[in-house]
Amino acid sequence: MSTPSAPSGLETIVCSITDGIARITLNRPEVHNAFNLAMQSELAAAWQWCRDDENVRVVVLTGAGDQAFCTGIDRGDIPDTEYDPFTYEDPGRKIGPKSQQLWKPVIAAVNGMACAGGFYLLGESDIIVAADSATFFDPHVTYMMTSAFEPILLMGRMAFGDLVRMSLVGVHERMSAQTAREAGLVTEVVALDELLTVSDQIARAIAASPPVSVQATLRTLWAARSLSSDQALALGNVFLQLGTSATALREGQETFARRKPDTWRLR
Repeated sequence: MSTPSAPSGLETIVCSITDGIARITLNRPEVHNAFNLAMQSELAAAWQWCRDDENVRVVVLTGAGDQAFCTGIDRGDIPDTEYDPFTYEDPGRKIGPKSQQLWKPVIAAVNGMACAGGFYLLGESDIIVAADSATFFDPHVTYMMTSAFEPILLMGRMAFGDLVRMSLVGVHERMSAQTAREAGLVTEVVALDELLTVSDQIARAIAASPPVSVQATLRTLWAARSLSSDQALALGNVFLQLGTSATALREGQETFARRKPDTWRLR
C-alpha cells in the first residue's frame, strides 16, 4: 500500500511534514487568511492527506503573517444567489479536520485575529495555543447575519456566558488571548515569536506516543463531549480495546521500566 503524498499545486495553503508533525499554514495574508472556494477544497484535501498518511501523527495549524489566523469566509468570493434554507450548503463545513474524519490531534497556533468562519477551524481543533496579540470576535450579528454554526462548534469549549457575549456584541468588542484563556477556549498564551516553538513542543510530545493509543484517546474525548456520561462510559471499553492490545501493554510496561522522560515542561 503506497503512502499518500502531501497535496501538490496548492495556492492558498502550505503543507509540510517533519518527524511525524504536519504543518498546515493558511496562506492568504493579504485578506487576513479568509477562505475562498479554493482554500475550502485545499483544506479538505490536506485533512484527508493527514488522515490517510501513516507518517502524520499530529498537525500544527496556523496562519501566514502576524495579523490574522483566519477571519472566515472571503466575502468577495460569495456567489450572488438567493439563500435557500432547505438546500443551503454550509461553506465552512468541509474546512474542519473532524468534518474530514481526521482523528489525529490538531494544534491550532493562533497568530492574530480569529473570527467568524475561522471558528470552524478552532471548533474542530484539539488544542489551541494563542499569541498574546491574538484576538477573538464574532461579527455576524453586526452585519445582519445569524451566528449559528460557529457558536455551536464552540459550545463546551468555553464558558457559556463568554460565548453568548462574543456572539452578540459583534464587532464592538474583541476577546483578548488572555480572556480567551480564562474562558477555556485557549490552553496557553505565549509571545508571538514563541508561538510555533511552543506548539511544536506540544506536537513532539504527542508524536512520541503510540499513534493508535493517541487516536483512540482523542476519539474517546470527542465522543464524551457529545454523549451523556452513561453513553460515553458504555463506549469506553470499545475505545479502550481499539487503542490498546496485550502486546501494546507489554511494550508499554517495558518502556516504563527502561525509560523516564529526560525533561518535562511546566505550564
